[in-house]
Amino acid sequence: MPKSIELALVYRDMWQSSGKYVPRVDQLLKVAQPIIDMGCFSRVETNGGGFEQINLLYGENPNTSVRKWTQPFNDAGIQTQMLERGLNGIRMSPVPKDVRQLMFKVKKKQGTDISRSFDGLNNPQNLALSFQYAKEAGMIAQGALSLTYSPVHTVEYYINLADQYIEIGAQEICIKDMAGIGRPASVGRIVKGIRERHPDIIIQYHGHSTPGFSLTSSLEAARNGANIIDVGMEPLSWGTGHADLLAVHEMLKDDGFSLPDINLKKYMEVRSLTQSFVDEWLGVYINPRNRFMNSLLIGPGLPGGMMGSLMADLEKNLSSVNKWLTKNDKPNVTQDDLLILLFDEVKHVWPRLGYPPLVTPFSQYVKNVSLMNVLQGLKGKPRWSLIDENTWGMIMGKSGKLPGKLDDVILEMAKKDNREFFEGNPQSLYADELEMYRKKMAEKSWDLGEDDEELMEYAMHPQQYENFKSGKAKQDFLADLAKRQEAKNAPSAAAVPVPAIAANHSMPTEMNVVVDGEKYSIQIEYPGASSASAGSTAGESSAPAPAAKKDLADASFVLAPLEGKFYLTKEATEKGLKVGDKVKKGDTVAYIESMKVINAVVSDISGTVVDILIKHGDEVEEDDQIIAIK
Repeated sequence: MPKSIELALVYRDMWQSSGKYVPRVDQLLKVAQPIIDMGCFSRVETNGGGFEQINLLYGENPNTSVRKWTQPFNDAGIQTQMLERGLNGIRMSPVPKDVRQLMFKVKKKQGTDISRSFDGLNNPQNLALSFQYAKEAGMIAQGALSLTYSPVHTVEYYINLADQYIEIGAQEICIKDMAGIGRPASVGRIVKGIRERHPDIIIQYHGHSTPGFSLTSSLEAARNGANIIDVGMEPLSWGTGHADLLAVHEMLKDDGFSLPDINLKKYMEVRSLTQSFVDEWLGVYINPRNRFMNSLLIGPGLPGGMMGSLMADLEKNLSSVNKWLTKNDKPNVTQDDLLILLFDEVKHVWPRLGYPPLVTPFSQYVKNVSLMNVLQGLKGKPRWSLIDENTWGMIMGKSGKLPGKLDDVILEMAKKDNREFFEGNPQSLYADELEMYRKKMAEKSWDLGEDDEELMEYAMHPQQYENFKSGKAKQDFLADLAKRQEAKNAPSAAAVPVPAIAANHSMPTEMNVVVDGEKYSIQIEYPGASSASAGSTAGESSAPAPAAKKDLADASFVLAPLEGKFYLTKEATEKGLKVGDKVKKGDTVAYIESMKVINAVVSDISGTVVDILIKHGDEVEEDDQIIAIK
């Protein structure tokens, strides 16, 4: 009798691995029933990870999206699953305990059946509460092993890790091959080892296609005892996404497995709808290169889920570094040059940072440090001169114990900066916050939402939620969308990068955009040009009233070390630098958020602050003057 096996469609991750955005709720509702009618899925990944932040960024309520999107699958008896990041919940930074607990209650009420919980460092202590809270809420607690390939991440390491997860409450195990670099034979041995020790536990394999192993790894996982295989489908399978449904289905069938047939008519409907979502306007956020597999990634092992943001980061930094190189009479570099330099640097940096598994958020940390090293190197500066605060938190143990040893050069830098290592439970560093946000919402007369879901959203994503509520998120998104579409359609778009557009450019500063039948009148702001803020209404300038000009003739300036968003404080509760404050050389005076992490801006001069030249929350370019000191 053939052995049965099940398939799960990772519709949410298909999008996140391809680019920056996911479909709107009206689009998700169009595609839900055809996915059900395909008849071949026992599970569908509907939400989690960056899903909610992306909804907020384009001005849509994620709670409405999740409830409406999961409902058809609930009604059809197909299990829904989400991805959550343990200590980080569904964001990139640690979450207080009470917010984590509420998240699970809300997600279950919204229709999510299974929580796939992973920790970026594979630390069981960071997942114990996830398993506990998921089960208390009535969800299935699935523990994900973040698969990577290094001298410390052996087959036995993962088998033992599964034992620890199950012991502290995991009801299922996922082999999360987020970069697709798990060697197929090793994947098979890991699954076999777990199956031998835990005959009845459900094991699910999740593999990205990027370097080319995942199809064979799916077969090895199935042959050695996996119950469920995650798949993607066209037009978002392969590339940085996942092995394709049709290929996996046919391969398993040929190997003697029993699994439901695919309704190909409905398959074509889902494929066509998904393609239309890409073509409508999301396509401007998907780099075509993410549609290709790349075996060069076997070496650095960067995950498919971050390749969309990586290509965007490269594009942005390429423009910035070439601007600097041109100014200094040095030859420019291409995106391919930068990519290869980055891949090589990741291989240098990763072991020296203690081999954190290359999964969110630690893949971003390793990538960011590597990219900063590359960019600084192109400018003749030394390695390690820009390490962001999030990465320092990981280095100093605030996310838990690293799998490998830190390099002496990193230890010396920590000692020089008087940084202290933390060896306790990372959750203890983050005090409960729900009551604070509940009070804030009462002051703003904001509704807590059904099952306190709006409270959870605000506490989980404070700044994005405030921008959503004010309408700024929608305005900013539409302005960015219009700018990208115009640049994409402009005849000279390939020859003239957007950041190089001068103030007297001939491209429009105002545009009407129609999204889902609704017309928006927006203004477009180009880097280097003087115009109204994208967040302001038409005809209304967001610029402050002119202030009395300060005498800065003898001032020295703190310069922005990289481009990004300027903040005077890292947390809302902190007090920022102000005019009249004294600073010493080496003091942290501000922060720049870039590539999803916070970078401290350190003053290289001592004196008194006489002016702060950039507003809190505004964008800055590299080498912009940000603080004047005398």
